[in-house]
Amino acid sequence: MAAIYQRRGLDEELARTVAGKLMAVDPLAAHVRDELGLSEATMARPVQAAVVSAVSFAVGAVLPLLAVVLAPASVRILAVAVAALVVLGVLGGVGGRLGGASPWRGAGRVLVGGGLAMGATAVIGRLVGAVGL
Repeated sequence: MAAIYQRRGLDEELARTVAGKLMAVDPLAAHVRDELGLSEATMARPVQAAVVSAVSFAVGAVLPLLAVVLAPASVRILAVAVAALVVLGVLGGVGGRLGGASPWRGAGRVLVGGGLAMGATAVIGRLVGAVGL
């Protein structure tokens, strides 16, 4: 533990003192926090994640549903695909930004994955005789 504190800028004697004091109070918490880098702020929040996912799915469904309702039958599939890709790109960008990464990279990753999934679904649908492209 002292070596960790030395790498953070404490001199050897102070690092040993700090490590000894922290280990005497709660050794497990000291290791979890300083060696593994885990803290209350970095812990997963499953309920929050579930709520955010549910809201993003609901919000993300609005544009493709509008495309189904508003687009002429002749271009409906294309309109839904484009609308879904737009929403995926926006949500990927927002997710990237919230996660501390580039929004463009997040959008690109989600667009590629979503596009590939749509393409695979269309191909499989065509192979099994579903109505589509």
